[in-house]
Amino acid sequence: MKAVNVHKAKTHFSRLLAKVENNREAIVICRNGVPVADLVPHKRVGRITPHPVLSKIKIKYDLTEPASDDEWPRRYR
Repeated sequence: MKAVNVHKAKTHFSRLLAKVENNREAIVICRNGVPVADLVPHKRVGRITPHPVLSKIKIKYDLTEPASDDEWPRRYR
């Protein structure tokens, strides 16, 4: 992990972003030698994994079963 002071980070921000983007390299931004922030690659969330709350929902009927006439609203019959 590379450490960069605030002035250099401001001056060369585009170059630092390119390093993070291309090399997946994390950079620590320091003020007076003290770490202030981390510039890290973005982690994409997988769209295949369901949200934890959704796993608690249980459907207790067959979704492919056709609806009977009395289950449809009158205006759509």
